[in-house]
Amino acid sequence: MRIGRPVAPAALLLGAALLAAGCAGTPAPKHADAKSTPNGGATATAAPDAAAGPLTPSDLQGRWWTWASSSPSGSNPVEDRDGSMCAQGQKDGGVWFLAGTFGERAKRTCAVPANRRLAFPLVNLMSDQAGCSEFMAPAKGTATLDGKPLRAERYDATPVRVTAEEGNPLTDGGGTFRTHACGLWVQTEPLKPGNHTLEIRGSSGRFAVSVDYTLKVPAAGAATNHDAV
Repeated sequence: MRIGRPVAPAALLLGAALLAAGCAGTPAPKHADAKSTPNGGATATAAPDAAAGPLTPSDLQGRWWTWASSSPSGSNPVEDRDGSMCAQGQKDGGVWFLAGTFGERAKRTCAVPANRRLAFPLVNLMSDQAGCSEFMAPAKGTATLDGKPLRAERYDATPVRVTAEEGNPLTDGGGTFRTHACGLWVQTEPLKPGNHTLEIRGSSGRFAVSVDYTLKVPAAGAATNHDAV
């Protein structure tokens, strides 16, 4: 993931994700390396039913960025090295988000509730339209689930609205702001009970993401070893 600071949102791999956000009077992400002047709209609220199908590009990205910036530094899933933080902020009842890193490689084991769709980026960014265009031009990536390739969707600059919590490692402060988001995204159907392997690889220019997940899915109705917080 990657973020660019405006002139007038950091590297995160959900598989791999790039963040860039900020606008006048709203928090601006740290680790800036792409200029952005966010605007636009699209909410990041409400929990969809998994049966409702994939989220729209604006809804998916707005919700994901809100989730990624909802946990403070030290317990944020983007900083996670082993999967112990993957349940942080998972309040969306129909979707389970996965994160990448700020550029580091990671190997994580994560318990995923049954009957939840998965959603994650191979590489992504919050920025203005120009920043997204520059970022997406060289963007590429792959994801494999249990050895089989998953189809990724390309989302160019899309208006989103994001709500960030104070102390998160992605923005300079808390609050709600409007910006644009872009990236290569994957959404899957709920996984069958059992253990699954997910490999995420993504890059844009010199920024690269590499995350390996072991996903443990209990039988429907069975308790997991964590509660979403």
